[in-house]
Amino acid sequence: MSTKVADHILQRLRAWDVDCVFGYPGDGINGLLAAWGRADDRPRFLQSRHEEMAAFEAVGYAKFGRRLGVCAATSGPGAIHLLNGLYDAKLDHVPVLALVGQTHRSAMGGSYQQEVDLHTLFKDVASDFVETVTVPEQLPNVLDRAIRTAYARRCPTAVIVPGDVQELDYRPPPHAFKMVPSSLDRSAWTALPSPTALERAADVLNSGTRAAVLIGQGAAGARAEVEELAELLGAGVAKALLGKDALSDELPYVTGAIGLLGTRPSYELMRDCDTLLTIGSSFPYAQFLPEYGKVRAVQIDIDPHMIGMRYPYEVNLVGDARATLRRLIPLVSEERAAAGRAWHAEVRANVERWHGVLDRRARLAAGPVNPEYVARALDPLLPADAIITSDSGSTANWFARHLTLRGDMRASLSGTLATMGCGVPYAIGAKFAHPNRPVVALVGDGAMQMNGMAELITAAKYRHRWDDPRLVVGVWNNRDLNQVTWELRAMGGAPSFEPSQSLPDVPYADFARSIGLTGIRVDKPEDVTAGWRAALDAEGPAVVEFLTDPAVPPIPPHASWEQLESTATALLKGDADRGAVAKQGLKAKVQDFLPGGGRRR
Repeated sequence: MSTKVADHILQRLRAWDVDCVFGYPGDGINGLLAAWGRADDRPRFLQSRHEEMAAFEAVGYAKFGRRLGVCAATSGPGAIHLLNGLYDAKLDHVPVLALVGQTHRSAMGGSYQQEVDLHTLFKDVASDFVETVTVPEQLPNVLDRAIRTAYARRCPTAVIVPGDVQELDYRPPPHAFKMVPSSLDRSAWTALPSPTALERAADVLNSGTRAAVLIGQGAAGARAEVEELAELLGAGVAKALLGKDALSDELPYVTGAIGLLGTRPSYELMRDCDTLLTIGSSFPYAQFLPEYGKVRAVQIDIDPHMIGMRYPYEVNLVGDARATLRRLIPLVSEERAAAGRAWHAEVRANVERWHGVLDRRARLAAGPVNPEYVARALDPLLPADAIITSDSGSTANWFARHLTLRGDMRASLSGTLATMGCGVPYAIGAKFAHPNRPVVALVGDGAMQMNGMAELITAAKYRHRWDDPRLVVGVWNNRDLNQVTWELRAMGGAPSFEPSQSLPDVPYADFARSIGLTGIRVDKPEDVTAGWRAALDAEGPAVVEFLTDPAVPPIPPHASWEQLESTATALLKGDADRGAVAKQGLKAKVQDFLPGGGRRR
């Protein structure tokens, strides 16, 4: 039997070591689906409940597997549905390939059913590479370039294949005019800054006595080097949320997250430092960085397109974080190491005080359960090899502040797009990337109602394919779109607008049980730890639902230590005082620091 174009696409994916594709069927990819049948489901076709979830699962797979994620969708509506997940990949710099069907070539331009101008549709999200295959000879070059570009530029790419092309006999490009051959190899490479640039950077770092280091996901492969340099400089280390798993939170000088969802020690670190080193991060909120002109600063980033932004850096080092730090560390002077000891002690003391504040805030009474306590209780129970995903919303605050990443733990969320609905599909993608590791998703009730509940069906469908069956979904059920509620109060001093913010009370645990998963509902503080334990001990995916108090606010990190320690439960007690108290208590402290206004977070 002849090899069809669709057969060759799957063969080429296997040659690139692609072992799974997240997707949803449709007649625009019928040729590919038939090829999957002929290929004995290699690479595995993993059926999501919605194409957006397939894209999110590919992003989660790529983030945690540190390899290409692939998603597939039919023409028209299926392709459109992919967009949000692909934008998540674009903004968080994740390599993802989208394989998309299209109407037959003979019908294109004829306003045919499900005909959409896919090049225009994907022009922005897959701006680094999007191409339509119109003849077999375009392969394998188009597919190879899409994959190689996704890896090299850490971005989403798209390959569009009309339905009739999928079923043509495959013919490789001949050795002829206007034919483009291709190759598979993707050898490793390392970018390095010049020796002169490294010396200039060292001069900056050696000039100060109060160093701050800010790391993002680009520092993930340089953990040992970041640790060594921080100790040489006597620096505190703050982490952008995408870099939460780049360095252990058990190190006493790691101040935790930075930004609106960050910590008081990170805020003070940036406020009081005299030198700044940013490694592998494009953290966008400049108001949380040192005042312009106050400190001397150096940035390290592998992407020249992303370097030199956010702050007036004196030296911009374009290079791989690990290789660059290895060459920078020997240039740090011994005198500089001694000069930073007092500052280092101050940073460590602030971190210790912060942990005490978090513990006391988590133990404050709330009705019925304090949402901070839910995350705080999970922290010591997490296995050392756990993978944690967080959805967007107020849950991300508790993820950022209360979880202590240690050992080989991995964690991520939608860092730049900050989209709702990624927590559960990220977790499913993580399970396919690491089927032998436990995964925990932290999700608000808004995100669960948006798409998390449907994707529990996917977890139920594939649970038997995972060596370690543990996939725990923790749901903060507060019947409120809580992050936006607090943004409304903080920015306008207004009470919650109930028609937009109020959510129905859905029995998430009951739903989980109805599809064969473990379901646990917790409505008392004394049952929180037991609820987490039961979910982590379950023989398969589990949902543990916590009824939490929407009146506990995510107070920003620049609030005083005293404000951080005080209970906020009273802020919403009593309808008469609701708007006034919120306005007086929060508006002045938060309004200038909330990014994006009322956007969904």
